Amino acid sequence: MTMSLGRVLRNATIAVLAVLWLIPTWLLVVNALVPAGSYSGSPHWLPQEFGLFDNMSQAWERANLGPALGNSLLYAVVSAAAAAVIAGFAAFATIIMPVKRQALWFWVIYSGTLLPLQVFLRPLFLSYAHTSLYDTQIGLVLIYTAIAVPFAFFVMRNYALTLPREVVEAARMDGATWWRVFWQIHVPLTRSAMIAVFVFQFVAVWNDLMFGITMVTSRNIRPVMAALADLQGNYSNVGPPVVLAGALLVSLPTLVLFFSAQRFFVSSLRIHR
Repeated sequence: MTMSLGRVLRNATIAVLAVLWLIPTWLLVVNALVPAGSYSGSPHWLPQEFGLFDNMSQAWERANLGPALGNSLLYAVVSAAAAAVIAGFAAFATIIMPVKRQALWFWVIYSGTLLPLQVFLRPLFLSYAHTSLYDTQIGLVLIYTAIAVPFAFFVMRNYALTLPREVVEAARMDGATWWRVFWQIHVPLTRSAMIAVFVFQFVAVWNDLMFGITMVTSRNIRPVMAALADLQGNYSNVGPPVVLAGALLVSLPTLVLFFSAQRFFVSSLRIHR
């Protein structure tokens, strides 16, 4: 009886938390459906009219989302892939290879996550302003890759700790080089973790606004979140439904990526026994 009551309370708590978490999403979707011309100024709780596609069309044209989506796709794919590969190399070197002071190397790399990103804005801006990297695509790619590596390394390292050492030892006894061990043994075994890291960092780069508005000024280079911010700026005359519809539109790539890679994401968090 006690176990049944505890299970009921647990399920009820989970249900309440799920409803509270879904309320903002519900309001976003419902108000994105409202035609911009008939929006009254107060949030709608129930759908009444359907103007989603028209709102998306306005957001696409007003914010020039096409080039911005292409830029964010470039930044997210290249930076996330580079971070996953670099983190894979670092995890292999600090866990699999017989290097000294493994704990020290871990903290040297992971320390990049200990400070808020705002701390790096001033030195990055000043250094980029004195070089040709400011307001360039390669400049943003370098920033996004650098800030993605520490967390990617944390995930890859923890996953590498669960791998059987006997496989690597047998390969080394057969004469395999460390390079061959990495590509033919370590990478296949950590593929799910690398894909999970790629998804994590893709979403993080895609949703970034801070670097997109401080390190870029050109409209043809800015990422999609910086372009979307123009819709709710001081000089924008579009209504909230257009802004919300634009937010739904630019979130679709991350949703598709997450659900398509969900099985790799789950398997990477599973501890091998």
